[in-house]
Amino acid sequence: MVRPDYRLLPWPASATGLDAPARLRHLVAGALRTGRPLALWREPGAAQPQLLVARSLEATYTGLPPALDDHAPAGFAFFPFRDSDHNPALFLPADVRYDLAQPEAVAVAPAARTLVPNLTAWLALPTPAGLAWHYGTQPAPPTATEAEYTALVRRGVAAIEAREVVKVVSSRAACRPLPSGFDPLAAFADLSEKYPRAFVSLVSVPGVGTWLGASPEVLAEVTADGQFHTMALAGTQPLVPGTRPQDAIWRQKEIEEQALVARYIVSCFKQLRLREYHETGPRTVAAGQLLHLRTDFEVDLQNVPNAAALGTDMLRLLHPTSAVGGMPKTAALDFLRRHEGYDRAYYSGFLGPVNVEAPGIARLFVNLRCLQVRATEVILYAGTGLTVDSDPAREWQETEMKMQTVGAVLN
Repeated sequence: MVRPDYRLLPWPASATGLDAPARLRHLVAGALRTGRPLALWREPGAAQPQLLVARSLEATYTGLPPALDDHAPAGFAFFPFRDSDHNPALFLPADVRYDLAQPEAVAVAPAARTLVPNLTAWLALPTPAGLAWHYGTQPAPPTATEAEYTALVRRGVAAIEAREVVKVVSSRAACRPLPSGFDPLAAFADLSEKYPRAFVSLVSVPGVGTWLGASPEVLAEVTADGQFHTMALAGTQPLVPGTRPQDAIWRQKEIEEQALVARYIVSCFKQLRLREYHETGPRTVAAGQLLHLRTDFEVDLQNVPNAAALGTDMLRLLHPTSAVGGMPKTAALDFLRRHEGYDRAYYSGFLGPVNVEAPGIARLFVNLRCLQVRATEVILYAGTGLTVDSDPAREWQETEMKMQTVGAVLN
């Protein structure tokens, strides 16, 4: 859906023979060719993706998380695990939009009207054969061997036993050669088909790089009917072919891990003195070929005081959640800073549209099951929640399974 304050720019006659995916590629090519940031996403259950292009890198907001209210600007949030000069927190304004559900026109925001002549020229140009994606300027992160990662797990379990932390979420990066002819747009379409219930995204920003992912986890959502939604998602096991998710049997370790995340969300509500919320779960849900335990939390914003600020306040309290960092938050993040051995960058940060569809509607997801595309290689990321019962070999295997979710598009 296009907001009424946007100007609709029809496609030129030269684009008459192009279908919606070809027009999408054409717009992406123009954005990349002119050095502009872009975000492409397909929401869970949606039939078609949406594209957002920011008019310039300078127009991109950096710093604090976006405000989740109907007065905030429209755009796409792309936030790192930890904000830093190397990995800035980004908010790409929705200057140019293309919704494949309404493929006949490109929408231009009021603030970007001066871009119309350039955009008209883009649309008239032929689509190039190859797309020049943005690559990050930072070196590739160090990757952990199985021995190194299992040593990190043992160190995390020891910290839990010593009561330095209650839970910690360890993670690692893995490097794979970039397949010849790899096409991020085709990979995005492949992920959208494989994982219809995931939030599938492709973000490319000059100097920051190109990130592709299929996340199963909502961080903070404000819906059109005035509901705030978040979830506790933790615990992992493979989905055995021929079995139903509801028949899964969970070990005590996974049950405890998920309960800690749920309790963390409740503690955030308590900090805001919020008592009116609805909790559902835990229940077993499928995310691709993996199963997780999930508890959903809903708040009716029409029945709580200071409702306009609730989404923003919860976002700032939640990130990074105990599902990606641990708890207590400060102690767990300090453990990761000292022992994890690499910079997560945008892995386990969050991303998603804010006020793009309409004022007051936002859907932000934890950036899980993701990879970073580089000039000659691909960086995959995965993590596991540790408790006192964690087995190092099983935690390594869990990261392998999680990397296969998005890594399947490399084959």
